[in-house]
Amino acid sequence: QVQLLESGGGLVQAGGSLRLSCAASGRNNYAMGWFRQAPGKAREFVVSISQSGASTNYADSVKGRFAVSRDNAENMVYLQMNNLKPEDTAVYYCAAGSTGVRSYYYAYWGQGTQVTVSS
Repeated sequence: QVQLLESGGGLVQAGGSLRLSCAASGRNNYAMGWFRQAPGKAREFVVSISQSGASTNYADSVKGRFAVSRDNAENMVYLQMNNLKPEDTAVYYCAAGSTGVRSYYYAYWGQGTQVTVSS
């Protein structure tokens, strides 16, 4: 059983940066993913990172702007978001499970953190 808690969301102007954190409790031997959900839209894949951190996969919409990392010693996963755009506005969720772009690969989910990008 893994419990996940996101933090670091907030309001930022377009072009700004935010760093999201995801704290995992319990033994986390899972790949991790970040997803987001904007109002009225389906949850969408943002990025995944393997258990070792050696492999990552980014959605095309965030490539070159977002960077995922993890610190297994601290049971933390991070999402550095740069050059934010209004279309990045969403609730961001971290998830633990098997690596993949579909939400059903992930068994454990955090409660989400709101990111709002103003134009």
